[in-house]
Amino acid sequence: MAAMTSVEPAGPANAQPPRRRPKRTRLPYVLLIPAVAVLGLGLGYPLVRQVVMSFQEFGLAQQFGQAPVWVGLDNYVALLTDSYLWAVVVRSIVFCLACAFLTMAVGVGMAVLMTRMAGWARVVVQVVLLLVWAMPWMASLTVWQWLIDSQYGVVNWVLVRLGLDQFAGHSWLINPISFFAVAGLIVVWMSVPFVAFTVYAGLTQVPHEMLEAAQIDGANGWNRFWQIIVPMIRPILLIVGLLQVIWDLKVFTQIFTLQEAGGVTADTNLLGTYIYRLGLGQGDFGTASAVAMFMLLLTVAITFFYVRRMLRDEEEL
Repeated sequence: MAAMTSVEPAGPANAQPPRRRPKRTRLPYVLLIPAVAVLGLGLGYPLVRQVVMSFQEFGLAQQFGQAPVWVGLDNYVALLTDSYLWAVVVRSIVFCLACAFLTMAVGVGMAVLMTRMAGWARVVVQVVLLLVWAMPWMASLTVWQWLIDSQYGVVNWVLVRLGLDQFAGHSWLINPISFFAVAGLIVVWMSVPFVAFTVYAGLTQVPHEMLEAAQIDGANGWNRFWQIIVPMIRPILLIVGLLQVIWDLKVFTQIFTLQEAGGVTADTNLLGTYIYRLGLGQGDFGTASAVAMFMLLLTVAITFFYVRRMLRDEEEL
């Protein structure tokens, strides 16, 4: 009787050998070292220096060689018990959120309109937006100051010609409400092109077949926008919205320039101008550094929702 040999059952004919994991290499990390080193020197050192200075009494005397005095948490305690700081904080948050919301609304609206325009009209709008975005801030602020000038401004001239004689010689910068209305208009005007271009680039990646199928199923334009377009470009909206909140919270140039043009400083200070006037204006760099650290923590707190949402989206992908 022939010896019986055990034969293993054959696997499926189309069986494939297990895939080998790609070999990990340290080359990407090595290539990142120069960039990380530059960022560490350019951003890390000033941040560490600012943290240390916030615990010191650092004024004009220290700039001329006198050793700084370590005061611990005194700068922070003085700030947290200062009612003016909290007024500036509330003012900055309201201004930031209002400008970010208007910028996103107008920018997304323009991006959607550009997808529906004819080719030549879209090119014209994009050129105009690009010119607005590329214009230096100080040049554009000079034009805005001329527009709202109390004596020779075009805005007052048009309003008077429309029969509103109370605007003859009207100053838009004396009253804090009109001051921030003008400042918000300028900030939104400067920020809309970035949002419009970025969101438009995302809209061009939305499959037309999906929109056409939804339209055939009876979805109107509003439903297609909220149920198809917005979910597909949500990562872009979150990133752009996060950047707008950060930029608008630390806005400085527009507020400072309008203050110098006639605004009441005490009633129109935001965190950026407040830090500047504490440091370079009054020479109290220790307190200014403490306010800057407080502003950093406030930015992290406000943007925490956006960052958590983006991380959640990354995990879902």
